[in-house]
This record gives sequence, structure tokens and C-alpha cells, in this order.
Amino acid sequence: MYDLVIVGAGIHGLIMAKTYLDVYPAAQLLILDSAESIGGTWSSNRLYPGLHSNNLVGSYEYSDFPLDRVTLGINTGEHIPGSKLHQYLQAFAAEFDLTRRTKLKSKVEIVERLSPNEWKVSYRDASNPVESVVTNKLVIATGLTNNPFIPQFPGQDSFEAPVFHVRHLKDRVDGLLKSARNVILLGGSKSSYDVAYTLASQGVTVDWIIRESGHGANWMSPSLVTPFKKRLEGLVGVRFFTWFSPCIWGAQDGFAWIRNMLHGTWVGRFFVDRFWGILTADLDERTGYNKHPETAKLRPKLPTFWHASSLSILNYPTDIFEYVRDGAIKVHVADIDHLSKGTAHLSNGTTVSADALICSTGWHHKPSMRFLPEGIDAELGIPHNSSEPESKLVSRADKEILGRFPRLKDQPEAYQNYKPLQPAKDEAVVNQRPFRLYRFIVPAGSINDPSIAFLGILLTIHTVPVAQAQALWITAYLNNQLSAQRLSSTKSFDPDVVAYEAILQTQFGKWRYPGAFGKQFPDFVFDAVPYMDMLLRDLGLRFRRKKTWWAEIWYPYGPEDYKGLVDEWRIKVS
Repeated sequence: MYDLVIVGAGIHGLIMAKTYLDVYPAAQLLILDSAESIGGTWSSNRLYPGLHSNNLVGSYEYSDFPLDRVTLGINTGEHIPGSKLHQYLQAFAAEFDLTRRTKLKSKVEIVERLSPNEWKVSYRDASNPVESVVTNKLVIATGLTNNPFIPQFPGQDSFEAPVFHVRHLKDRVDGLLKSARNVILLGGSKSSYDVAYTLASQGVTVDWIIRESGHGANWMSPSLVTPFKKRLEGLVGVRFFTWFSPCIWGAQDGFAWIRNMLHGTWVGRFFVDRFWGILTADLDERTGYNKHPETAKLRPKLPTFWHASSLSILNYPTDIFEYVRDGAIKVHVADIDHLSKGTAHLSNGTTVSADALICSTGWHHKPSMRFLPEGIDAELGIPHNSSEPESKLVSRADKEILGRFPRLKDQPEAYQNYKPLQPAKDEAVVNQRPFRLYRFIVPAGSINDPSIAFLGILLTIHTVPVAQAQALWITAYLNNQLSAQRLSSTKSFDPDVVAYEAILQTQFGKWRYPGAFGKQFPDFVFDAVPYMDMLLRDLGLRFRRKKTWWAEIWYPYGPEDYKGLVDEWRIKVS
């Protein structure tokens, strides 16, 4: 019997394990991961040449274990090579004795609740037999980029060339660079940009298909933005700028009066619109979307206001748009109608021949394992199929959201003709409900039976600081040590309050970020700092972490501001 089993050995799973062991060093803890190495997104089997982090050195590291710039051979101001991040995570696991607690090549297939505080985890290991472990507490830390979504195309069986997801590019990239003359790339995300650059920079022509019926391409930004040339990941962590983003949990930062003025009055909304207009115009100017007819095809459909983590960074050694302008990357805004031998037939009548079709088509937005007993998915607050009407709390939440943020009533019309990609065979999704987790972490329906949590079920530029805050929150929650569990008269959460807050905060994403994944799971940029404020408040910790008021408002939050968080909390509850 384990005290805690963690599924996932990436950024989130590793910090979860370290945090829990910092607080409970005698805990019997096991980490399970299907990959061949530690690292999650940055595991060795997912890294291909040229892959770098979006973040610059200093903003993508654990607070209590900074990147060793000398050992890794990297400098401040650089994007971090994927291979270096892999080394860093391996070093982190070794430093905190997590390697021996990690079982790799172990794909979790079934999670079964045996009792309110007992879970059976069944996994298939490298030798293929199914093994099981039982644990009192369980954390699913597989994140949102674990299970690739590969669409099914009419005529695919006759294509006679590889069709694969970008996740598997490492296994094929050498062969493509040696023999492929032309490759079709489908999708408009940051990973599409990465693949297009990797291939085009090595002499492979890319026909890049941006679906006309899809969400369009991501917003791309240089590392430094605004006339003052500020780092993007720093800009979105400055409290002053976070106030310009409508946020249902924004008041957790203690500046509710400013937020109410900005979003609740017409004068305030004028300045909010100006802020976002300037940001969009700045990105337009710096990327030069409209300076060439081919790059114009990559300009996103919606202004930056409606986007979240789909605001990404141009982290390439040279200008990717130069390959677009000179024809090495050919952009097609159309849908794939069908495939034939070595050819994609597009909805606009164009035919494109290729040696491979790479799908940068996203991920299945639900945990990859099966949960038992049957029907427990709804109780756990994870995506599930249902034809039942949504809870009345949803309409109540919608009313509150639009009442507090009138700007969100004016939803964009760019996606009126949106059509989801057809899923692969036998994977049709009908009426799939989104994640409905309290604090985006735990099931609201069983809030007072703390035995399971989900870590990393959100997208944000502040990946590591958010992961740290979530990991400490989970450690406290699973052991009845959050303020609501320790200090309230009932020593428990109010189930009705929790149920509504879970609906309110998850429903908010639908209205706030239609240009991203807000309808399906938490996806935000400028809202990460107040989100961490909220978690620290729940823990009873200091959430304004700068030394002066001036710094609190004007200096960006980063990993360094959350150093020593676990020690602070241990002192708090001792």
C-alpha cells in the first residue's frame, strides 16, 4: 500500500513528488510514467533537433532548483534547448531522490476507486503484463499534452505515405530530412511553427495547411514586446497589466476596486480596449503579418484579447517568415477534403503532393486512462459524454460572468463556421463535458473526501510557478491542511459553495478565451498571477511577495518570487 501514487514524471509530477516528500519525508511514494525517460513533454523520446522552450532562461525553472547555466551551457536571455531541459529535469529528479521512486515504461490503463480513500492503479509495464498498486492518495499529473489527437481523413488508406502526429516526429525526423522533398503539415499551433521551421531550415519544402473551418493560426510574438522591449513572459506577470484582463478570480489579488473600475464602467472598458488594441497592433508590427500576402495567411482570426496560451513565442535562430515569403513554406488556408495516393485534395480545389502528412492537431483533452467504477468520470469532474442538461449552476454562472464583465457579451463571430476535425475511428465525441474541477485541481463532488487530485490540467506561460503552487495546495488538501479544512468551524468545505465556484471558474473560460481552449479546460495568460494568489490564500500564505508596493505593481512575477514556499507553509501549520 502506497501513501501516494503520482501518474506522470514531467514538470508537474516531479514537483508534486518533491513537495509531498518535503512535507512528509517518510511517505511511501511511487511515480508511474509511460515514457522511456523522465521529463514528460521534455522526455528524450519527444525531443527532435531544434526544439526549444518558449520561455527564456530564468522563467522556466523550479524556484528552489535554478537551472545551472554553466553546467548546461546556456545563458540568460536565451530560449532553452529541449535537450538541456531534459538534462535539467533528470538532475532535479536525482537531486531530490525521485529517480528510484519512478517506474518508467509503465502506462496506466485503469484507475479504480475501491473506497473513498483507496485507489487501485493498473498499468502495463515494459514486459507487457498488467500490474496493479493500491494507494491512499492519487495525483494524476499527466497534463494536457499526453494523448495525441490524430484525425481520420477520407481516402487515408490509399495515401501510401506516413500520417503521424507531431509527438512522434523524433522517430521520423532523420528519415524525412534525408529523403523527403515535400511534407504536408496540418495545424496552426506553436508546434506547427516548430515543425515547419525544423523542416524548411533543412531544405524540405512544407505545404502548411491552416484549416479554413478551424481556429486559425496562433498569435506569434518576439521574445521582447512593446516599445519598451519587455520580455513577454515578464509582461504577463506584472500586476498592473493583469488588471486589464477580465478575470473571474481576479479579486483574489486584493485589487478588486481597480478591476471593478476597469471592467465594470464604460470609462474603464475604454482603457481596457485601448490596452489590448495596442498589444495587438504591436504584435502585428513586430511580426509583419500584413507586410506580405503569404505571411498574412498566418495572421490569427481574432485579436489578442480573445487568445490565451495560443499566444506563443518566435524562438528560432532565424526568421521563420522568410521561409514563408520565399516559398519554402507554402501556406494554404483550406480544409483537407480527402486523400489519394501521395496527395491531399483541399477544399479550395488545390492538390498537394507529399512524402508525409504531419498532424499538429492537438490532444485528447481528457486523461488517457479509464476510471472505474463506470460513471465516476462525472463525479470526478473530468470530461465525459452526457446528453443530460447542464446543471442550473451553469446558467447562474453565465449570468454572473456577463454581469461582472459586460465586454464578454460581445463574443467574436470569426468562428461561426468552425467545424471540429473528424476523430479517428471509434473515437466519436458527443456532448463531451469540460473539466469541472475546484480550483482546476480537485473534484467538487467529493471535496470532503480528499484522496485524488489532478495537477497541470491548465495551460499558461507560468507553467512552473503554477505547478509549484498547485503541488503545495494538493499536498495540504490531501492531508486536510488547507485553511478551510483546518480553521472553519466544520473543519470542511461547504459543498454548495465549492460546487458553484467550480462551475463559475471553469465556465468563465468559455466566455473569456474562445480563441483558445477556455471552453474545454483552463487556458489563460494574464490571469496566472491572481490564480496563484488564490491558491496561496487557500494555504494561508503571503500572496503579495514583492518587497515594496512599487515592485508589487510594476515588477514581473517569476519563479524566484516563490522560493521557499514549502518552508513557509510548514512553519505556518507547525
